[in-house]
Amino acid sequence: MSRTRAQTWVVATTNAGKLGEIRALLGAAVTLRAQSDFGIGPAEETGQSFIENALLKARHATRLSGLPSIADDSGLLVDALRGAPGVHSARYAGPEARDADNIAKLLGEMRTLDPSQRAARFYCVIVALRGTADACPILAVGQWHGSIAEAARGTQGFGYDSIFYDPVYRLTAAEMPPALKNQVSHRARALANLANHMHELAGL
Repeated sequence: MSRTRAQTWVVATTNAGKLGEIRALLGAAVTLRAQSDFGIGPAEETGQSFIENALLKARHATRLSGLPSIADDSGLLVDALRGAPGVHSARYAGPEARDADNIAKLLGEMRTLDPSQRAARFYCVIVALRGTADACPILAVGQWHGSIAEAARGTQGFGYDSIFYDPVYRLTAAEMPPALKNQVSHRARALANLANHMHELAGL
C-alpha cells in the first residue's frame, strides 16, 4: 500500500456527530473519510459487546472500501439498570428510535430513583484496523463517569448528551462547548489512547 493511500482511513460510522468528534480529535494525524463517501452503509451490529461491534464495523468498512478503518462502539451504562442501555444504547427504544425516544424511555425507567441511584458512565472502544488480514487490530478504550439528570438540558451534542451530567463541570454533555467535551468525553479519552499509536498508523 502506498504512503499516500495509507494516509487515508475510512471512519466506519453513519453518525455525523461521532464523525465530527473523531475528525476534531484525530484528523491532524491522518486523512479521515466517512464510509458514506464510498457508498458503504452501516454494518449489522450483532455483537454482544462494544468490542465485538466495533470490530464488525471496522471489518465491514475495510472490506468494502479497501482502506484501513477506524470504528467505534460506545454507549451509556446506568448502574441502577444493571448496565442498560449498554450495547443497545442507539436502539434502546426500538430499531427506528430517535435520540428523543431513547431519552424518554430511559428517564421514564429512572423516574422513581433518587439522586444517589443515578450514577452512569459513557463507555467507548475504538478499533483501528489496518487491513482485512490484520490479526492484531489496535484497541483503545475510554470512560466518562457522571450521572443521569432528571430532565434534558442543553442543545449541543447527540445521543444521551442532554441527560448525562458531569459532576466536575456541573454541566450536561449537551451544555458543554464542543472544545470542552472533546477534552473530557469517553470518545476523547479513547482517541487519546489511540493517538499513542498514530505514528504506527500514519507510517503504514
